[in-house]
Amino acid sequence: MTEILEQDQSRVNSIHARLSKKLGLNGLRASKATTIPAKSGSTIGSSNYVVTIGLGTPKRDLTLIFDTGSDITWTQCRPCLKCYQQKEPTFDPSKSSTYSNISCSSSVCSQLSFATGNSPRCSSSTCVYRIQYGDKSFSVGFFGKEKLTLTPSDVFKNFLFGCGENNQGLFSGAAGLLGLGRNPLSLIQQTATKYNRVFSYCLPSTSSATGHLTFGKTASSSSAIKFTPFSKLTENTSFYGLNTLGITVGGKKLSIATSVFSNAGTVIDSGTVITRLPHDAYSALKAAFKAKMKSYPLTSGFSLLDTCYDLSKYKTVSIPKISFLFSGNVKVDLDVSGIILAQKISQVCLAFAGNSDNDSVGIFGNVQQRRLEVVYDVAGGRVGFGPAGCT
Repeated sequence: MTEILEQDQSRVNSIHARLSKKLGLNGLRASKATTIPAKSGSTIGSSNYVVTIGLGTPKRDLTLIFDTGSDITWTQCRPCLKCYQQKEPTFDPSKSSTYSNISCSSSVCSQLSFATGNSPRCSSSTCVYRIQYGDKSFSVGFFGKEKLTLTPSDVFKNFLFGCGENNQGLFSGAAGLLGLGRNPLSLIQQTATKYNRVFSYCLPSTSSATGHLTFGKTASSSSAIKFTPFSKLTENTSFYGLNTLGITVGGKKLSIATSVFSNAGTVIDSGTVITRLPHDAYSALKAAFKAKMKSYPLTSGFSLLDTCYDLSKYKTVSIPKISFLFSGNVKVDLDVSGIILAQKISQVCLAFAGNSDNDSVGIFGNVQQRRLEVVYDVAGGRVGFGPAGCT
């Protein structure tokens, strides 16, 4: 857990750096939906969430971390110059009849600059991608196209992805990463003609539970889902922005000026673990939470988490309800698994952290999204929330 939270802070620092320069609604179109199971990455030692997709001909199943804050999809490939250990055998493009490299002269090669933050390179006229993440993890390899299989009836030829031969970092057994960002090279944009740039997920709260990642409009895209428009903050970036208006604890709205949220802005990110709030907003949340939890003994903090309790002597515990208020009159009630994080029963912590100032962007992380139905209507410029999207 210590390693996970340290890695999480590195990702947050990277998001702050990427967005710092930026700080200065129609109904869903019908499309056939495709759902694949989503599991907690804790089953392979990751703090993120994973799905299994098929790549190549014959199809090879690969477990990938899905990430709304990244654009390019990549997987480790043979021959490996340097690869970390993963769950399945490493993908070998030479064994697939449908794989081909992208040439340096191709227009899609030049699109890598925005999708990865790095200019593409060439190796014997073949396009080479490289991407680094906030925790110093990276992937470098050939940019190629291949047959992608989500389900037996949902197959995409010529899917653009990175075939990584030099990969390093804390990917914890996953074969690579599935990019769900807003760039033209993301899975969402590459499948736009079929799914109309609509996707949704529910993140399970435990390693034994199963959630989902769904592409296209579903029955869950109903009146139970309340939509809030994307914020202007994230225009021309990979991220999905939210307009946060306030927070309630125990049904009472905290006294936080709306300018505290609007000055910093907020993004929703499936790859950040713990939600980050502007300094003043976190101070108010912590004070209100402590007031509601005054019956329970405080204990030492843990890594990023500074408000923790020893609950080892209690059979039942009353945790105050926390809700987020977004523009469009949207109120999101967090699942209890999105309010507290238990390192052990004698150290149960408020699962939020504060930024060091009021200017750095806030991040709505994956712990706070647990068990919610989260719907991204990218074409419509909005994100929706519904309760209890998975068991």
